[in-house]
Amino acid sequence: MATEENNVQPPFEDNRLSFDEAVQHVVQRDAAAFAVHPVFEEEDDESPSGARVFVLAADGKGGWYLRFLAGRFFSGAYAADEVIAAGDVPERVRELRFLPTRFEEDWFSDQIQVLIGKLMSASGNAAPHMPDYRNAPQKHAAAEVVFPVAFINAAKKPH
Repeated sequence: MATEENNVQPPFEDNRLSFDEAVQHVVQRDAAAFAVHPVFEEEDDESPSGARVFVLAADGKGGWYLRFLAGRFFSGAYAADEVIAAGDVPERVRELRFLPTRFEEDWFSDQIQVLIGKLMSASGNAAPHMPDYRNAPQKHAAAEVVFPVAFINAAKKPH
């Protein structure tokens, strides 16, 4: 029987590297590699509410560093945005698998899901199931809609 007849997919080649392989790739090619770990809410373990993003990057001096970002999806603020020196990388990060990529510094100001999409796209690996958040239609209020400014400084009612 053919694989398709059993509805079993052949193994997926994702080009991910171990931590050590990713560091070697980054240093030898003056490149980058990334890993993403989804974050789930305690009450909802089916769909992630955010992600942790780990970007290994060459430092331009023959070494490397880790950029760690974490945040909720669809939020303009990160919960974490840190640069971690090579010697300070936690052991649990060394257990992740990394995908070779590239990045531009201004990507780190995007929402976390847009950043992930850009890193994935730059890796050259197709992600057909990943939504295109960069080009998603934006909803805006009509020009005649105004926010009632009086609410901003309105006195709070006692409880």
